[in-house]
Amino acid sequence: MGKIFFLFVIIIAVFLRFYQLGVNPPSLSWDEAALGYNAYSLGLDGKDEFGRFLPLDYLESFGDFKPPVYAYLDIIPIKIFGLNEFAVRFPSALFGVLTVLVTYFLVRRIFRDSKWEMGSANMDREVGNGKEKSHFSLQFPASHISLLTSFLLAISPWHINLSRAAFEANIATFFIVTGVWLFSTGVQKSLVPGSNKKWFLVLSAVSFVLSIYTFNSARIVAPILVLMLSIGFRNKLIKNRKETLLAFLVGALMILPILRFLTSDQASLRFREVNIFSDISVIERTNQEIANDNNTWWSKILHNRRFAYSTEFLKHYFDNLNPDFLFIKGDGNPKFSTQDVGQMYIWEAPFLIVGILFLIKNRQGVWWIIPLWLLAGIIPAATARETPHALRIEGVLPTFQILVAYGLFQFLNKISNIKYQILNIRIKYFIFTISFLFLIFNFLYYIHGYYAHYPKQYSGEWQYGYKDAISYIKSVEKNYDRIYFTEALGRPYVYFLFYTNYSPEEFRKSSIVEREVLGFVHVNGFDKYRFAKNITGDNESGRKILYIDVPNSVPINANIQKEFYLLNGEKVLAAYIL
Repeated sequence: MGKIFFLFVIIIAVFLRFYQLGVNPPSLSWDEAALGYNAYSLGLDGKDEFGRFLPLDYLESFGDFKPPVYAYLDIIPIKIFGLNEFAVRFPSALFGVLTVLVTYFLVRRIFRDSKWEMGSANMDREVGNGKEKSHFSLQFPASHISLLTSFLLAISPWHINLSRAAFEANIATFFIVTGVWLFSTGVQKSLVPGSNKKWFLVLSAVSFVLSIYTFNSARIVAPILVLMLSIGFRNKLIKNRKETLLAFLVGALMILPILRFLTSDQASLRFREVNIFSDISVIERTNQEIANDNNTWWSKILHNRRFAYSTEFLKHYFDNLNPDFLFIKGDGNPKFSTQDVGQMYIWEAPFLIVGILFLIKNRQGVWWIIPLWLLAGIIPAATARETPHALRIEGVLPTFQILVAYGLFQFLNKISNIKYQILNIRIKYFIFTISFLFLIFNFLYYIHGYYAHYPKQYSGEWQYGYKDAISYIKSVEKNYDRIYFTEALGRPYVYFLFYTNYSPEEFRKSSIVEREVLGFVHVNGFDKYRFAKNITGDNESGRKILYIDVPNSVPINANIQKEFYLLNGEKVLAAYIL
């Protein structure tokens, strides 16, 4: 029965991540288009869009220096399916399913030595001429929690949303989960007698390092988790010193190609842009508070900027545990949430609390991994100005689902012997039925919203309209000497490259690239295309020019050639000539 349910969970995970993957979300974000085109370029000549051969440290892209693993994973899907939305998102969906799979084995490993009393605690059995009470105990309950956790992750709005777009964080989450599972497997007794585990620690090191090559937040979370696991299992690591040393050497060698970049100005560029410690307003506020206190010595201590930044860090940290974020509305960015369902289902809230309380009380298995993992996974987002942030803390998954599953399991265990009845129905069945119906309602509400309403409401958030506009341009571009396209919607050049399958070699030859001092990269044009926030053709007299701009920037005297609309009917772009 367990195997059948496990297969059902995987089928559900596959369906929810691959169904209409190429059309919902309704368009590619510019980061998705960039990852897809870089994968296309790497698959052709081994170079990224700007000509770096087999980059291991970063993809320059827009000057945000993307980790390269996603693009490499996308080479084969693009070779098979072509340069399109489905192919670009395929790795994220696939590794989302694999994360559900690995989560099952991870949770079994965490609770493998734990036992609970389940069902009817006392049973009668015949002994001679009388009856004797016997005790019923389930010997391998970890498999039940594992199945439930995998199921909760499979239907999780948080994980589904991030598995259906080309988010590097989703791949990094797989590597982190796999790394924790392999590490804990490598230092514990095998579930299969006589099996060889000597390579598990090495594979764990490989998995953690790959997460560092995949997403920026993992560069903080993965080392913390490795340190945490190393301290927790220190005695077993010492006992298996050969495997431990080998894993350390393999991890150190793998990290070398990126080590120099991690300490460079380019690597810190994104952090400097978004972190709270670069927010000068904090210092301005503390200076004003000290001035208000007439620059007294005690005020300089009380309003010390270090205290102020510490307070900001804690505030941003706990933003990511806000119930409104977790259970009601989700992340404020529509790319990460449907906006009317939390990152988790609301029915999970009470079981999450129960799970936390009982996990701390019972301390079963290597329980400490779960809370420490959750706490560590939030640290990268706590340093950022925008909080809460579902993408930056995705590395905490599946800890929330483990806690909910554990809480639900403990709850059912506690009510299993309740004899009270409501309308002649035993209360445990009544509570279970109500909970199950609430789960089904929450799930169907989310799925209906995601497919029926979300694409129409938020197509603009996904730069919808670029594909239609570029398709039109390709059909008429032979009639024009120059084409100007607005940057008002962000990064149009990469969409031209993507949707026209433009030759990377030709792009490198003809592109007009501007690199800012801070590292940001602007492609102002290539071939006959030009890109700018304010598009004009003043210096192109005598040329036939086609303009594509947002509606409120179209001149009054423009001759409109074609208009482009979002899925909700709102006009988003217009093609015109003067």
